[in-house]
Amino acid sequence: MSTAPIAVDMSQTIRIALGRIGEIATLPEVTAKIISVVDDPRSTAHDLHNIIKNDPALAIKILKVVNSAFYGLPGQVSDLDRAIVLLGLSAVKNIAISASISRLFTSGKLSDSFSARDLWKHSLAVGVVTRQFACLTGKRTFIEEAFLAGLIHDLGLLVERQAFPEKLFEVIQVSTKTHRPFTEVETEIVGADHQALGFALATKWKFPRALQTVLGYHHAIDNLSADNRQLTALVYAADTLCCQERIGFPLTAECQLLDDALLESVGLAAIDLETLRAELPQQIEAAETTLRD
Repeated sequence: MSTAPIAVDMSQTIRIALGRIGEIATLPEVTAKIISVVDDPRSTAHDLHNIIKNDPALAIKILKVVNSAFYGLPGQVSDLDRAIVLLGLSAVKNIAISASISRLFTSGKLSDSFSARDLWKHSLAVGVVTRQFACLTGKRTFIEEAFLAGLIHDLGLLVERQAFPEKLFEVIQVSTKTHRPFTEVETEIVGADHQALGFALATKWKFPRALQTVLGYHHAIDNLSADNRQLTALVYAADTLCCQERIGFPLTAECQLLDDALLESVGLAAIDLETLRAELPQQIEAAETTLRD
């Protein structure tokens, strides 16, 4: 895999950003513990239960998710241990991260074309579409990781919004007027794009490597080797589709194309996009209901 997309002249901008982001600088302790436990091959569902039982809000969230229409599991589950077994350790990790991340999308409007709510709606839609793409392409081994990858792909924008709000406002204005690639305008005005900022935060939080790659390369998939490209390419395709549909905040990928070559490279066809477009509003509503506190 290529190295992180952080040029030498971006490093100072990234250090400044991470020093300014305050409340989002630290991943909640319970989430960090869950990531550590799940990444340890010796861990069991019991180990995970021992962490989650000390966080009633997270336990309730997991039970809500396992019983939701979004997951479509048969019957009602009221026992945390059974929920963990049914979902699997990786899915529980993803739910914990999702719950932690969702709290960061607080109210607030930076411009007429950007608010935290807009970004949340877009991110949720990309998560839903990435998950559906994983199902359609037979990548069922990482369906839940696909949803999380789509959900957090623009985390760098939250860093940018808190660390450089005036500059981000300028980026939005320039990008809207000129229709230049958003990441190009970011690099020019901010000194780093949201990919580099997201990658840096994901690295600081010790996210799994695959998620770090998604945050760092979801607009630059050609920089990845074929072996490390699949999940990020699915997010790229989902992001592009959701921006074409103008769901939430659409500027970041409005210049991207979904051509036949890209679709074929991830195992998709044009008809898959049309099917998803028709189903998307219902799928987003189900996901939002599931993740809503």
